This record gives sequence, structure tokens and C-alpha cells, in this order.
Amino acid sequence: MSFYNKMTKTELENEKIKLKKKYENFKQMNLKLNMSRGKPSTEQLELSSGMLNNITCDDLSKTEDGFETRNYGMLSGIPEAKKFFANILDVTPDMIIVGENSSLSLMYNCVHIAMQFGILGNKPWKDIENVKFLCPAPGYDRHFAICEIFGIEMISIPMDENGPDMDKVKMLAESDPLVKGIWCVPKYSNPTGITYSDEVVRKFAALKPAAQDFRIFWDNAYVVHHLSKKHDELLNIFDVCKDYGSEDMVLEFTSTSKITFPGGGISAIATSEKNVQSILEIMSIQTICNDKINQLRHCLFFSTSQKLDSHMQAHASIIKPKFDLVLEKLEEKIKPFGIGSWTNPNGGYFISFNSMNGCGKRIGELCKQAGVVLTNVGATYPYGIDPYNRNIRIAPTFPPIKELSIAMDVFCVCVKIASIEKLLREYE
Repeated sequence: MSFYNKMTKTELENEKIKLKKKYENFKQMNLKLNMSRGKPSTEQLELSSGMLNNITCDDLSKTEDGFETRNYGMLSGIPEAKKFFANILDVTPDMIIVGENSSLSLMYNCVHIAMQFGILGNKPWKDIENVKFLCPAPGYDRHFAICEIFGIEMISIPMDENGPDMDKVKMLAESDPLVKGIWCVPKYSNPTGITYSDEVVRKFAALKPAAQDFRIFWDNAYVVHHLSKKHDELLNIFDVCKDYGSEDMVLEFTSTSKITFPGGGISAIATSEKNVQSILEIMSIQTICNDKINQLRHCLFFSTSQKLDSHMQAHASIIKPKFDLVLEKLEEKIKPFGIGSWTNPNGGYFISFNSMNGCGKRIGELCKQAGVVLTNVGATYPYGIDPYNRNIRIAPTFPPIKELSIAMDVFCVCVKIASIEKLLREYE
């Protein structure tokens, strides 16, 4: 087999004819396969079924301090839930605010608070013209959507295997007071699956932003989502911030959305004492308390860290074969032709695929016409614009493995067709 870019025009045309026949066969199957979002499968959801009946009326007042979970109060969360998240994030419980099911809503709320009221006495962002955010890309499309809805200008930051380009982050954050924050998925990043290096974390902690209200949105969604015993380690940013006195700069987020139930989990912010007090002041107007019964249910289910570890190993046993299948298909069907590259993560929910430049959207169109839905091509970049038109986020977790296998066969054929079309255009 030869790389496509080494083939003659005639060889490429003949190869395209063969691939088109395969493609038409797939279309006739009337497939409806979805690899668009990082959702847990039904099999994964079943792992947490015991949590639905693990609490009784007698348990409901049995927080550590005897607090009645069915009533109002405890806005920052019950003690058990604060300890649960503190253990996951390796911080102290007094740094934790426990939220509802979605850490995304906590992130949205923090941006909303900054826009409407300002941060720690600084001017509200709504009163500042042209507020900016730094956006490592490829990155998480829902982070970018928050910026868009608030009219915050996004500046794309290149990513590599160590994390964001910290020279560019430092230059922009320390020179421009309009740069108010940065989005980060530091462990098993969405979509690349990389984990920030120790050096990158230290450079974040050492930042001296021009804006006093600059915040690092540290979305640690995949902190315990390992695929095997070989897993990445992320340096604790708060530990490093202590060396620079920069603890106020970090807002860390996580949730149990992909640990238990995405629609019925719990979430948390970890941050400095000043930030906690400021956020709770606004939250106390917004709500009297969050769902403490659900918090207690989670804490009873994960009564020890060993139980959480075993639970996550069970997730990995379901997910890893799917990741392995995707990687095997890419190695077998794409690598020999030199028409793409991809990540091989040790955890998280995604594999990031880069096609030949200029082929991404065409691959997405071909897949859609054949009944395979992908994340919108370009979604991993601010404003949905991939400057290279090449990055595709593959989400292997939700489909049953047999459907995933077919979807990847379709995907690989579409990558080949789009690549040949690009190369044939160069002969025109």
C-alpha cells in the first residue's frame, strides 16, 4: 500500500471508484449511528443503579452534623459532599461549593456573576467594552458557546501534547487588561485527551495578568476517568499557586455527570476562600440550597475512596474496548495511506482526529449522508471555525460496540474519499 500523496492521478481515480462502491453500500444500509457527543452508554449508567434505592427516610437527617437534608440550608453543600469532592480534587473541604448535576452550569454562573456584578470588587464585565477570553483549541465547544452568548471575544490558543502555548498565554494575559480569563480542560483534555504537563501548570500558577479579575476556568471534568492502570498525573494547580500567591486566580470545576448519571449527578467548584465567599453571596440570592438529598445519596454510594476507584475501573472496562476498536480501525484503514493523525489518550471521553488540511467538513458531510453523525466539524474551535478544516472529535462511548465498528468503517471510507478528492483537485 502507498501513501495517497505518492499515487498517480490514475491510481487515485481507480481507488476512488472502489471506495465509492463501498460508500454506496453503506448508504443502502440506512444507518443511524451517532458519535457526536461524549455520553455514557446505557451499560455505564447501569453501574450506578444501586444509588437509586440506597437511601431511606432514616438516612435523610444523618449528615455528619445531623442536619436535615430535606429542609432548606447548607448552600455550599453537606459536609460529606464537600469532603467527597475535596478528595477527588485534592483540596480542602472549605474550598468546595457543591452544585447541582452540571459543572457547566456552575461555569456559566461564574461568567454571569462576573458580567453582572464583577469579581471581588472589580468592574462588572458588562460595563467593559471588548472583554476577551483565551481559548485553547481544539477545545470544548460548550465553553466557547458561553463566551458567544455573553458577547465575549475569543482568542484561539494553539495546543500541543503538553497543553496550551504558554508563551502566547503569558503574552496576552500579562499585556492586555481586557483579557479576563482562559478555558482549560487540564486532564484528558476535550477533545485531544492530553494532560497538561507540570511545566504548563506551573506557568499558569505563575501568571501575572494585567487584569486583576483574570480567572483560570480549570474544568477538571475527567480527573478520575482513566482508561487503564496506566494513567496520567496532573500537578495540583492550587499547590503551585501557593508559591506565587495566586490562589484567587483559579476556579476549578468537576462533577459526577459521567461517574453516575449525567442528568442526576452533583457538581462542584473548588477555589480560594475569597472566591468562595463572593460566589456564595450571589448564590444566596439565586437559591436557598441545592439538592442535599442527592448529595447524600452520592456520598452513601461512594462511602470510601476505594468504592469510587472500583466504580471507575468498571467504567473503564466498558469504555476501553471501544477506544481500542477506534484506534485499531484508524491504524488499519488510515495509517497506511498517510491521510490523518490522531491522539491515543490514557483517559477521558474523546479521540481527536486530524485529517489532511481542508478535508474536515467534507468528511462530516459524507458521514452524515451515510447515516453517521459526528460532532460538527469546526466545533472544537472558537466560533466553529477550524482554520485548517481538519479536526474531528470522535466520541466512542455511547454506541454499542457493534454499531461503533460499523460507524468507524464508514468514517474511514469517508476520510479516504475526501482525501482523494483533495489530491485530485491538485491535478486540475
